[in-house]
Amino acid sequence: MTDASRSEPTKGGGRAAGLLDRAWVRETTVSALAVLLALLVGAVLIIVSDPNVTAALGYFFARPMDTVSTAGTAVGDAYRALFLGAFGGTQQIAETLVAATPLICTGLAVTLAFRTGLFNIGAQGQLIVGALFAGWVGFALHLPPVLHVLVALLAGVAGGALWGGIAGLLKARTGAHEVITTIMGNYIALYALTWLLTTSSLQRPGRNEPISPVVDETAQLPRFGDTRLHLGLLVAVGAAVLVWWLLSRSTLGFQLRAVGANHDAARTAGMSVGRAYALAMLLAGGLAGLAGAQQVLGTALPLTNGIAGSFGFDGITVALLGRGSPIGTVYAALLFGALNAGGNEMQAATGTPLTLVTVLQAVIVVLVAAPAVVRTVFRIKAERADAVLAKGWN
Repeated sequence: MTDASRSEPTKGGGRAAGLLDRAWVRETTVSALAVLLALLVGAVLIIVSDPNVTAALGYFFARPMDTVSTAGTAVGDAYRALFLGAFGGTQQIAETLVAATPLICTGLAVTLAFRTGLFNIGAQGQLIVGALFAGWVGFALHLPPVLHVLVALLAGVAGGALWGGIAGLLKARTGAHEVITTIMGNYIALYALTWLLTTSSLQRPGRNEPISPVVDETAQLPRFGDTRLHLGLLVAVGAAVLVWWLLSRSTLGFQLRAVGANHDAARTAGMSVGRAYALAMLLAGGLAGLAGAQQVLGTALPLTNGIAGSFGFDGITVALLGRGSPIGTVYAALLFGALNAGGNEMQAATGTPLTLVTVLQAVIVVLVAAPAVVRTVFRIKAERADAVLAKGWN
């Protein structure tokens, strides 16, 4: 074998790796431009809904600059309040991170399933069951401080894993579509929690509304300073690193990605597709259950039927924006956390409806799901990555 022949695979591999790097940069750029385009759409909505702009439009042809100036002021004030509400001080940054913490875990739950070829719509239900398990351990058991937190967190992970694992097992054994089973799992978990909160086992003594006792102080996640930010943030980031390692560096992760890329080829290679589906949903449920544990142990403290908020469903949009990457999911969760935290300040300071934040999130997801729209608007040429990649390896 000559030196030239030995160096050829390395050369092709280098070209392929470079191509994949460029593809990642291109996708990240499209995601960033999707956020920018969503902000422009939001600016239009602010302009058309602002009463001062509407009044200025009445004499637009007499003094057109008044309309332009008023519109600019409305958009600038709204987005300035949005930014300051998310990053304007220690408390604001803490609230952004508090909102992002459960989104990281639910986003990872959806991302991990995505990479295995599954669409996990059930992060909401898995979060609820995780919160239920963690909350019960938090107020029903009385353990030493550090041990109590660890047991409660593990109980939340176990609860979510159990709920996600049921959908995975049904997929593996019967072929039941995970979208159907996980959606139904959301409703079952929500109404089961609502019912349980009216029973003597969970309802707080002396209260008629569905609310549990507050978890013991020994089970509460430590907080940073005088903010609501708690240790769950570091746990969530650690979970993201663990998922990245699992998918990128482990044999199990390779099998999950292989099944997600082509389950027929993976089966031909000797991999158990059913086992991969069951494990992926088990792990995804555990991640969502961790988000539920963080909610009840770090933020909400008592269990209510609104403990999950919309974090499970928002995790789907976070995973989409994160492009199936654990690190991208963390960045997307931080963005959505900032929008959620800053939206309250925007509404209070300028009167801009909080629903604008929901519109921005929806537009971002639509644009990320349809990158051709972003490329057309910003005139970005899409490369034929698959053809170039094949050529690089040949």
